[in-house]
Amino acid sequence: MNSREPARRFDLPSDTQRRWRGLPRWCGALALVALAAVAGHHLAMQNGLARLREAADHRLDMLATGLDADLARFEYLPALLEMTPIVPALLGTPSDSRLRDAVNRYLDGVNATAGAEMLYVLDAAGTSLAASDWDRPGTTIGQDLSFRPYVIDALGQGRGRFYGVGITSRKPGYYLSYALRHDQPARGVVAVKVNLEESERAWRMLPGNVVLIDQRGVVILATREDLKFRPLWPLDASQRAEVQRSRPYGEAGLQPLQWTQKEALARNVQVIALDGVDQLASTRALRGAPWQLVVLDDLAPVRVGARYAAITASLAMAVLLLIAVTLWQRRRAVRQKLANQAALQAAHDSLESTVVARTAQLRAAQGELVHAGKMAALGQMSAGVVHELNQPLTAMRTLSESAAILLDKSRFDDVRGNLQRIRGMVDRLARLTSQLKTFAHKSELPLAPVPMVQVAGDAQVIVAEASKKNGIVIEVDVQPATLSVMAEEAALGSVLVNLMRNAIDAMQASPRRTLRLEARPQDGRVILRVSDTGPGIPPDILPRLFEPFVTSKPAGTGLGLGLVISAQLVRAMDGTLRAANLPDGGACFVVDLPAAIHSVLIPSTGVIKK
Repeated sequence: MNSREPARRFDLPSDTQRRWRGLPRWCGALALVALAAVAGHHLAMQNGLARLREAADHRLDMLATGLDADLARFEYLPALLEMTPIVPALLGTPSDSRLRDAVNRYLDGVNATAGAEMLYVLDAAGTSLAASDWDRPGTTIGQDLSFRPYVIDALGQGRGRFYGVGITSRKPGYYLSYALRHDQPARGVVAVKVNLEESERAWRMLPGNVVLIDQRGVVILATREDLKFRPLWPLDASQRAEVQRSRPYGEAGLQPLQWTQKEALARNVQVIALDGVDQLASTRALRGAPWQLVVLDDLAPVRVGARYAAITASLAMAVLLLIAVTLWQRRRAVRQKLANQAALQAAHDSLESTVVARTAQLRAAQGELVHAGKMAALGQMSAGVVHELNQPLTAMRTLSESAAILLDKSRFDDVRGNLQRIRGMVDRLARLTSQLKTFAHKSELPLAPVPMVQVAGDAQVIVAEASKKNGIVIEVDVQPATLSVMAEEAALGSVLVNLMRNAIDAMQASPRRTLRLEARPQDGRVILRVSDTGPGIPPDILPRLFEPFVTSKPAGTGLGLGLVISAQLVRAMDGTLRAANLPDGGACFVVDLPAAIHSVLIPSTGVIKK
């Protein structure tokens, strides 16, 4: 066996090594995300509990104050009745029916003013002698109530308090009792029953649940009916015996609640489980009775909020870690880029002088090629300038012959008009030939307002003989009649003549021969359309129509330079020239030129004024 094989067996591939080296970083990142989730959950939970406790304290202050006030506002009634003469008189002669009726009516009036549920008088044996509800069913008159704790406490201690279900009415209430005595022993007891169900109904309008627990741990008031008259924990034997004797809860079964204390957050604040649901229990002891008022708030919303906070914190930490990794990778990429740039700089420096020299050579060669191309195109165009001059020369010959005939007839004004037209055509031909130098070097045409009616009329005169010979109908439609463009008159006339001559040539074999020239203003421009009823432009030639030496005419009849020159002239006048085929047949050339605003031609002088 080769001695090198064991060493080679234990060597790890490079990608595996990088993977194991990156494992601690991944573990650290996951630990940070988990720590952020735990911290977010803890802080959200603490804040939620603090808000619940603050709201519960506020409710407890309000409820305890109101309940203490309800319990205390009737304490004066028993002592007040002791000072009424008829009440002690009834205790002295309980068999006097007239006196009993007077006390009943008096108690009813006092109770109606005070607002208690019931007010009644008992003798020393605990039997009810008179009551405010003497004339209603379920009255206590004649009932032996000596077993009730509030009667026992009043006879023995002078005062008594008790909450329980009524023996005859079967309605729960709070009882206050006061012993009537001018001397020892007590001669009787005055008792007041207070209905606390109004307070209980008001509690249901507040958030959460509210319960009132007596000294035995039994719920006596609650916003949930299923909690009433149920102890928090099972009663012991002595408590059951006392409940059996005094019957404070009526016929209730006293089934213990599923109440479990889970965590003490403060002296009077605990987390409890009620029927399997975690609640925050905030407790407050009442001043006027040995009871405890408890506010219960469900912890589920707080825990849901804490979970959301944990998720948010973990996502935020993950985003921060991603940003940190991105910045680190970007910094690493920048360092790598700088290193690559430094490595390439040397090669760049060595090639820079060569590139500069070659670039200069290429530019020089390009300039020579461009100039040679222009000269070649100019030579070709000079050969084709003959057909640009034939039509004006023919028109000049016709006008001169017409002038001779008019001169014989002594129509001197018409002769003068023909001579002026001939002079204008001569000037236009001179300017037309001067435009050939635009292919040799760039020049600017002098632009001035040119009336469209005039330039269209001049072009129509030039092509009149050719149109008449070929049976062409020329329609000119310039709207408005004063429409003018900013152009060079000779150049624009040359463009129109060239377009109209091409249209005439295209319609020689067409059954319907109409050449239409139409001009309209549009958004500060003038749109000039020259259309025909010929066969149209072949699709293979249309995209290359404005290139030199491209033509649809038969060989020997055209050089393909007229549209090139026309497009060059239109561009020099800050315009555009384009071509298209019409849907109904024929071709249409569109010239777009700037409009001359408020331009008016004065016919007598030929002067354009704005």
